Amino acid sequence: MSVAITGVGLLLPGLTDPQGLLGPAVSGADPVDPAALIGKKGLRYKDRATQIGLCLASAALTDAGLLADGGLTVPGERVGIVVSTNLGNADTVCRAVATIAKEGTTGLSPMDTPNASSNITASETAIRFDLRGPNLTVCNGVTSGLDAVRWAALTVRSGRADHMLVLGVEPDNEVTRALVGGPVVDGGAAVVLGRAAGNARAKVTLGPAVRAASLAACADELTRTAPGAAGWLTDDPALVPVGAEHFGLHGWGECSGALGVLQCVAAAGWAATGRTEPVYALLGGAGTASAGLVLTPRGPSS
Repeated sequence: MSVAITGVGLLLPGLTDPQGLLGPAVSGADPVDPAALIGKKGLRYKDRATQIGLCLASAALTDAGLLADGGLTVPGERVGIVVSTNLGNADTVCRAVATIAKEGTTGLSPMDTPNASSNITASETAIRFDLRGPNLTVCNGVTSGLDAVRWAALTVRSGRADHMLVLGVEPDNEVTRALVGGPVVDGGAAVVLGRAAGNARAKVTLGPAVRAASLAACADELTRTAPGAAGWLTDDPALVPVGAEHFGLHGWGECSGALGVLQCVAAAGWAATGRTEPVYALLGGAGTASAGLVLTPRGPSS
């Protein structure tokens, strides 16, 4: 079964258009304001990553035609969610640990402690939009975003869900900055995956997904199994052959778990410009596992 991206959402400071990911980062933009996008209701006591994730979910589900007038247009039990975030609630966890060390457990706020769950963004999003299908959070480092997309695609192919929402989100705060040694993206991206066959909303079809011990090995495997990519989404420009276009998605801060999903939305932006050639998305680094994914625009005759 072929799986496609049927809806996208993008939320970065100064940018909500997927095509904008193909250009330089927007500088000097105001921070994302979730309340201005989806209203204040339901945002109180939510951590920053979850607030941004709710905005992304609303945008992607609407774009896929699954959300209208505040409710799902399809059965909720057939829609699942995978969230990729490595730093999402790190500030909540660190704050809770500091409070326990200073005041004991009695000092913890009953409104704050639920946010200490690593699955909080996925669970709150599922509750908000009545997504009763499979629910998963992936937080396994640099490949997290593409891994989340791969798991979501597998869920659709296996028949466990008809649609899967994938969120990649990271917040920018003192704790996350200390952990990564600099600014964090403070935003993210979302895609909805569904069956490609007969789907008029299909934007990009997912091709082979690979994992390897290095970026170079991933690139070799992708070019062997699905040759002909004209666009490369990777932090390593040395992998990009002469004549191909390179998009590193730099300048937004550390994207971490959001990067792989941002790459998929960038591929949708590539498709929206009229390009029909495949794109490779690659994630990894020195001494770490690497992941790759082929993304092919759906042309009018696809």
